[in-house]
Amino acid sequence: MKHIFYFILLMTMLSCTPNGKQKADLIVTHARVYTCDSAFSITESFAVSKGCIVATGTTANILMAYTSDNILDAGGLPIYPGFIDAHAHFTGYGLKMLTVADLSGAESYEAMLGLLSIHDENYKQPWVQGRGWDQNKWPGKQFPDNKTLDTLFPEKPVYLTRVDGHAALVNSKALQLAGITAQTKVNGGDILLKDGRPTGVLIDNAMELVRRIIPPPAEDIRAKALLAAEEKCFGVGLTTVCDAGLPYSDLMFIDSLQKQNKLRIRLYVMLEPEEKNTANIIEKGIYRTARLHACAIKLYADGALGSRGACLLKPYSDAPEHYGLMVTSADSLARCCALAYEKGFQVCTHAIGDAANRTMLKVYASFLKGPNDRRWRIEHAQVVDAADLETFAKFNIIPSVQTTHATSDMYWAEERLGTDRIKQAYAYKALLEQNGWLCNGTDFPIEDINPIISFYAAVVRKDLSGFPAGGFLSGNKLSRQQALLAMTLWAARACFEEDAKGSIEPGKFADFVVLSKDIMQVPEDSLPATQVKATYLSGMKVFGKYKLRKL
Repeated sequence: MKHIFYFILLMTMLSCTPNGKQKADLIVTHARVYTCDSAFSITESFAVSKGCIVATGTTANILMAYTSDNILDAGGLPIYPGFIDAHAHFTGYGLKMLTVADLSGAESYEAMLGLLSIHDENYKQPWVQGRGWDQNKWPGKQFPDNKTLDTLFPEKPVYLTRVDGHAALVNSKALQLAGITAQTKVNGGDILLKDGRPTGVLIDNAMELVRRIIPPPAEDIRAKALLAAEEKCFGVGLTTVCDAGLPYSDLMFIDSLQKQNKLRIRLYVMLEPEEKNTANIIEKGIYRTARLHACAIKLYADGALGSRGACLLKPYSDAPEHYGLMVTSADSLARCCALAYEKGFQVCTHAIGDAANRTMLKVYASFLKGPNDRRWRIEHAQVVDAADLETFAKFNIIPSVQTTHATSDMYWAEERLGTDRIKQAYAYKALLEQNGWLCNGTDFPIEDINPIISFYAAVVRKDLSGFPAGGFLSGNKLSRQQALLAMTLWAARACFEEDAKGSIEPGKFADFVVLSKDIMQVPEDSLPATQVKATYLSGMKVFGKYKLRKL
């Protein structure tokens, strides 16, 4: 013990300068620092050494104890912990930027076809792929038919994913290659027909019949896609992203890029429950490095509300014969949960409709039994019957919400659910009250990647034009403090990473973001215009032109 004491004393002396101050790699001064610690402390300065926070306090106190060649004088600007997106599709977002047509701006079927023609002319890939179409934006709000698509692309297969990722439009060439006919049946999916023939619209599990025959992108394209996604994330202040659903091979590819220091962003990965993933979970267990963590299984209970795939307890108000569907049987869900429970993995289940949420809550409860710290999550939890809310609290089940879904769906959600059931949808405040916390994500590329827009949706419940005047279902707004914690400390907790990130505290990674405005204080209508001035990962600037000043 004596030798250890003298070693620590020697290292401390060596780290000190002649004036007795400790040497730091970076000092941040004159800021308004929202630490997001347990007391939600606000300070103005902190010091960084070897990629971690070593001290926080007033500017005077930090400069009295530390010295550094790199001092960031924030000039009174606000600083927050690096934002954490608790549910997104990082890999898919990158691939979309490089290989998939962005259809989110199409206000009609014809406009979508125009975007596809331009994309195909520019990229000339073996398959024409697109994502982001939404029939709810089009005149008539009806699902499309592929007749005109066939005229435009008679010989080249086309696969176009709906905005929510739970429906696709394909042309007849793609149907032919996949062997899909009017007689094809799929458990947990649907092939829409018109006049006895497939329209090309595939719902949930039916999508896989075509998706599985699309050739994967080359390795160099995959690498470029991940780096492009990282650049976008840093630009909006994201330092950690939870990638919600990947095969084990993608996990290892990401790991290889990180080990080469090509990819720097931190990722929390939910593994898909495919056979190869299951084998790796059994054999290798939880995987964790400083920048990559995989200890979750991603399951799917139902589809999405926009495509009427969400499974409801009562029929859709705008389709009285239709209840939606479960894409995975309760028995299969339970088998996956049993494996996860045995191996210490977290379970994160996509559940949108009230029937799907009830089913999943019951399955979870059968394993969790009572109070626990397994942190099993329900992803989205969009429509939850009031009678089921207490199940979240009773079994410590974590709601993982995406607040921009409320403001994206509000134009048509009541048509799907009716005037009574809509009151039990997007109930973020009620969900938060069950355990006293929840996590928030953007679900990009389904929604905007910018976490500040997600923050705005949480606390204001309006779109960017300020509609509706009083906010959508405003009784379920989150406070600004709750919304910030949901994308910092609570998001880290939802990934078992609150020991290393989510707040600006000694011992944690020096991941932080400098904003142009204080989102905790500015008027509501100023929130969307807030910009990221700089993003830091482990004390190193990864985005922004904010200059360091030497004192």
